[in-house]
Amino acid sequence: MGLDIYAGTLTRYYAHNWRTATQQWAEANGYGFQRIVPDGTERGETDPTAIQSGVEGWRDRILAAISQSGAIWPEDNEKPYYTDKPDWDAFGAMLLVAACHVYGEPVPETVEKGWDYIAHPLIRRMGEDPAQGWSLLRGAEWWLPIEDTFLFQAPCLNGAQIIMATAGLLRWELEKLNKLAWQADEAAILEWSRTEGYPMDGQIDGAGRLAMGETHQVYNTQSLAKFAFSIFWQALNFAQENRVPILLDY
Repeated sequence: MGLDIYAGTLTRYYAHNWRTATQQWAEANGYGFQRIVPDGTERGETDPTAIQSGVEGWRDRILAAISQSGAIWPEDNEKPYYTDKPDWDAFGAMLLVAACHVYGEPVPETVEKGWDYIAHPLIRRMGEDPAQGWSLLRGAEWWLPIEDTFLFQAPCLNGAQIIMATAGLLRWELEKLNKLAWQADEAAILEWSRTEGYPMDGQIDGAGRLAMGETHQVYNTQSLAKFAFSIFWQALNFAQENRVPILLDY
């Protein structure tokens, strides 16, 4: 399972009226693409009107329980969305850079492809440290468009209990990480999603075929971390400007 990030209305997400970055690339280049969920079935279409009604009821109950600000975000099946694909290796690299800087440890130069970032001692330490309440390290999967800074557990729309946080907390975490690790300005951060990240394992030839090249088994930690950070930064900017949630999709 790969990792995508989605910032948009929950109605549009649950109505499947969006395309991952990989789907968009495939469609733009004439390739077929079938999205499979973890249980092995393809996601089907459902009625967006019924979905919106259910989402709005869920939203109102959640906000009544957690927020005093009355910050109800609008829901529909048409508002624009943002999506990109940091994938797990880059996401883990971003967490590793954060943990290394918090605890004053050197950042490893590389990480292996498919590495188990959850088992890394520093990432585990930071995730369990009561003095470090970072949502990114505590397993948050959703960030709601609320400017207050807090983390909580709640049922999502299918009833499963997940860890959620606020956009305000994610903003604090990303700004803190940038201050600790890079001190980069906005322009540089936005560029990282294009200039940093995974080395290409293949390329499209003149006939539109995927020509495989070297298969990389190790990645530069800082480059992956910057790549993931840029994607999260852009998702957060979009979410706050448009008052929509952010979700991890996998």
